[in-house]
Amino acid sequence: MEWVQDRHQQFVQGGFNLEGRVRRALKRIEEKSSLHAFTRVYTEEAIEKARKLQRQRDRGETLGPLAGLILAIKDNIAFRNHPLTCGSRILQHYISPFHATVVQRILNAGGIIIGHTNMDEFAMGSSSETSVFGVVRNPLHPEFVAGGSSGGSAVSVAAEIVDLALGSDTGGSVRQPAAFCGVVGMKPSYGRVSRYGLVAFASSLEQIGPLGQRVRDVAYLLEIIAGHDSRDATSVTLPVPRYTQWLNRDVRGMRMGLPREFLDQAVEGRIRQRVEEVAEELHRAGAEIVPVSLSLTRYAVATYYILASAEASSNLARFDGVRYGFRAENSADPQSMYRKTRQQGFGWEVKRRLMLGTYVLSRKNYQAFYGKARKVQKLIQQEYQRVFQQVDVLLAPTSPTFPFRPGERLQDPIKMYLSDVLTVPANLTGMGSLSLPLWGKNEPFPVGLQIISAPFREELLIQVGDFVERNLAGESPLSK
Repeated sequence: MEWVQDRHQQFVQGGFNLEGRVRRALKRIEEKSSLHAFTRVYTEEAIEKARKLQRQRDRGETLGPLAGLILAIKDNIAFRNHPLTCGSRILQHYISPFHATVVQRILNAGGIIIGHTNMDEFAMGSSSETSVFGVVRNPLHPEFVAGGSSGGSAVSVAAEIVDLALGSDTGGSVRQPAAFCGVVGMKPSYGRVSRYGLVAFASSLEQIGPLGQRVRDVAYLLEIIAGHDSRDATSVTLPVPRYTQWLNRDVRGMRMGLPREFLDQAVEGRIRQRVEEVAEELHRAGAEIVPVSLSLTRYAVATYYILASAEASSNLARFDGVRYGFRAENSADPQSMYRKTRQQGFGWEVKRRLMLGTYVLSRKNYQAFYGKARKVQKLIQQEYQRVFQQVDVLLAPTSPTFPFRPGERLQDPIKMYLSDVLTVPANLTGMGSLSLPLWGKNEPFPVGLQIISAPFREELLIQVGDFVERNLAGESPLSK
């Protein structure tokens, strides 16, 4: 399979017509419209950008590292003078007046953004079923969900519409759809990539992350979007490694932890077996596999949903129908307008989480729920810090199950929330985490392998993920 840096070099050297490539991508979007991967497609703009890049190339001008590549961005990432809806009615007709930092960096690097991708409303979901733009379908088998909340971004890559995509990950929203759709997705460490221009859901947990067909593609895009941003107070000033220099390495001498709590009976048998097989193969390749215990993992989902819902309650208070977006009609007074606007503008899952968040932040419940959840989060962070003094990375499944059918879990929120049981720890601790697919013969879906590192050690994720992909992951149908 050709990787994106090669594609960039081909374009720079005159190897293909970029406008034609963009038009083929646009046609592919039409052919795959039943997957509901996109909320908006920027046809004329993408074609004009391709023409401009070709003229620059023909004049011998220096081109950025994304020139020749087509990208998509999740519909909660700001793109100036374009709609920004977060899959919600309450932001209908809203046009962003500014670029997110990641968008500006993509454009500066010569990338073509072809559209915004579909998602669970306000990124609150694990299946991409709650968007006002329709249920996102899995490109491997459309009768199943694509995962969420960045389902559209994962589908746009898996369906070979775009080269790369951006999603956001608050509790697994890049990694889980990557696992379901058979692509690679990364949640960088908290603070590694600027969140400026990302519509806030749970500000202390979420990160923008890249998706691609290969680990090396994700590494290539991460080099471009990572780095300090003065407009984001949570953005770290650490230097950005050359992640692509960590490709094509072996794993001899590395210590890899296998947490038993991530391989318990809640994980489907074939998923658990495949991850254990890869661990054995890594041991034969020279890595040391270290059994570890992360006993507080059983509290992670409850802790996450208290904290995330509380932050959502605060962050989404701004959507009131006064300044922008949807406003309910025929209201007798401002209070009635606020109430009707939020009732009509938000979907049921967003309302559920806002009510939960408001409840745990109320004066009588604050210490019992929110305050206690913060203390548990700190204990979870300390437990992972101790483990990472013993190992370089952790190996785990990304999801405890394979993709399910639309509607199967919508009436059972607890069952839906447990889809995130293996991914939320990385968000609670600020760690980096990568998901890549492990393919099996005649299997309908791959197993998602999750590799987790201590904060700001994404280069280890790239090193191990690339080794697994090259040697142990099996053949992807996307490469045929």
